[in-house]
Amino acid sequence: MTNEHGGIVVEGVARNFGSVQAIRHIDFVAPPGEVTALIGPNGSGKTTLMLILASLLAPDHGTVRVGGFDPVTQTAAVRGAVGWMPDTLGFWESLTALEVLTTLGALYGMQREHRTERAHELLETVSLASYSTQPARVLSRGQQQRLSLARALIHDPQILLLDEPASGLDPGSRVDLRTLLRKLVAGGKTVVVSSHVLSELDEIADRAVFVSGGKSVRSQTIDEAGSQTRRYCVQAEPMSALAAVFARHGVRFVERGDSRRIEYQVELTGTKEAAWLLRTLVLADVVVTAFAPAGGALEETYMSLETDRR
Repeated sequence: MTNEHGGIVVEGVARNFGSVQAIRHIDFVAPPGEVTALIGPNGSGKTTLMLILASLLAPDHGTVRVGGFDPVTQTAAVRGAVGWMPDTLGFWESLTALEVLTTLGALYGMQREHRTERAHELLETVSLASYSTQPARVLSRGQQQRLSLARALIHDPQILLLDEPASGLDPGSRVDLRTLLRKLVAGGKTVVVSSHVLSELDEIADRAVFVSGGKSVRSQTIDEAGSQTRRYCVQAEPMSALAAVFARHGVRFVERGDSRRIEYQVELTGTKEAAWLLRTLVLADVVVTAFAPAGGALEETYMSLETDRR
């Protein structure tokens, strides 16, 4: 799962800040060549775990291996293998976009010519080439996020740790981010993404680890998430015809919406049952105007865990 080329394995990690237990017990695996999503509510321990993986915090208990190295005893090796993107650009705003990248490249020991070439290449990749001589402080929130991603990539790391990378990005930039991350994992890199934008993670991630209250509570692949029981929203003209077919086949539903838009919500056990229901409605001459999951696959898991927790 993990070796000198990538991969992360975390077993039984805990971390306290005084009397506050930020992480109680987390098991976490991120294989090379995949995007692993880290999902959980605010205060669940996601950022603390990311800081431990980046060797910026030491765990109180448990074991961590990042690319085969221990972040506590082999800090330099881990930092050389990891590209870390926090949720803000940080104290770099007086430097130009180009200087931000070349300065970090110098800290990684890159030769001047190489780091300058690499910086220009990355500015093109994140669509900031025209801002190379602009101070980072004049960039928008979304542009600063793109610069922060380029900064994490400057030394071509094998492992990427991204904390809320889509925050502040416009829809087009989110598509670009998704495309870039899929390209990176296709090349064998390990990517960990912590995000609240669950709909984006459905398109980006290969697997997810869910955390709550400082504990890892579930791990699943995207295929597993897609095959679970999910809520579907269905609309038709008229809705009475839809209700009649549901009643005939014993399909239980809940009415949602208001006077402007009514929909029926049903729970279906995977795509096969969804396909059966849609085919049944069409064969019954119901004019179906909408038929889709109520949310993303990972969102479905997240909401079920939140319901169980309550």
